[in-house]
Amino acid sequence: MKTNSKGKEVCVVIGATSKWQAEGRNTLLAHGKPVDDSELPVGVRWGVGGAVAQKFAQEGFFTVLTTRKEANATRLAAAIREQGGECMIVELDLVSQDSIAAAFATIRNEAGDPDVLIYNAGYLEGRDLPPEKELLEHIPVEMFDTTQHIACRGPFLVAKEVLPAMRKKGAGSFFFSNNSSSLRGKKRMTGQSLYYPRVMMRTLAQVLTEEYSEHGVHVANIVIDGSIDSPGSRALPRNQNRPDLQIQSGQDRRGVLLPAHPGQIVLDA
Repeated sequence: MKTNSKGKEVCVVIGATSKWQAEGRNTLLAHGKPVDDSELPVGVRWGVGGAVAQKFAQEGFFTVLTTRKEANATRLAAAIREQGGECMIVELDLVSQDSIAAAFATIRNEAGDPDVLIYNAGYLEGRDLPPEKELLEHIPVEMFDTTQHIACRGPFLVAKEVLPAMRKKGAGSFFFSNNSSSLRGKKRMTGQSLYYPRVMMRTLAQVLTEEYSEHGVHVANIVIDGSIDSPGSRALPRNQNRPDLQIQSGQDRRGVLLPAHPGQIVLDA
C-alpha cells in the first residue's frame, strides 16, 4: 500500500535535516551539547533542507525526507504534518551504494517516482582539525573519501536513480544546493569543512543540464553564499545580535522559511 495514497507529486529532499539543527553534529561540536530551539520559528529549525521540505509539502507535494537516521527527522516530519502536509522519512546513507538503491526502491514503492529531487546533503569533515593541520598534507584520506561520497559519488548515484524516470516522463527537476566554494578552489581555513570537492558537484550539475535539458528535465546548481540561519549557528558567540552575519529568512503566512536577501541565493546552472 502506497504511503502517498492521494497520488500527489513527489519531492525528495536528500539531506532534509541540518548539521546545525538543535541536536545536529555541528551544533554538538561547537557547543558541546544540544541547543534550545523552542523559541525559534519552525522554518529555521532544520536549516535549508527542513525549510525546503516544509515549503514543498505546503505547496501540495508528498515530501520524502531522507536522513541517515530516522530519529534525525521525526520532529521535522511532525511539523510538516501539523501544517497539513504529507511526508515520509526514508533512511539513506550516501556513503553506501546499497543504501541509496534500497532507499529509492522504497520511495518508488511507497511514494512514486520523484518529480523533484533536492540534493542538500552536507558534511562537517575538516572542521575539527586544529590550526597546525590546515594544509592538505594533514588531511586524512578517510576524511577526503567522505567528502567525495557526499559531493560527487553520492550525487552521481542519486542521479542514476531518478533521472531515467524523469527522462521517460519528459519532465522533472533536480536541484543541488551548494556553496561558494563550488565556484573556485580555496584554501581550507581552521574550523572550515573540506569544501573544495564541492566543485565536482557543480560540474556534475552542468553536465546533467547539457545531457537532460533536451529531455525536459531541469537541473540547477544553486549557490547559497553565506552562513545559514539555524539553531546551532544562531547560538554561536560571533552571531549573537548580528543578523547580518547569517542568511536571514522571512516567513510566509504559514511560517515557512523564505530568503530575505535573494542576492545571497545564486542560480548557477
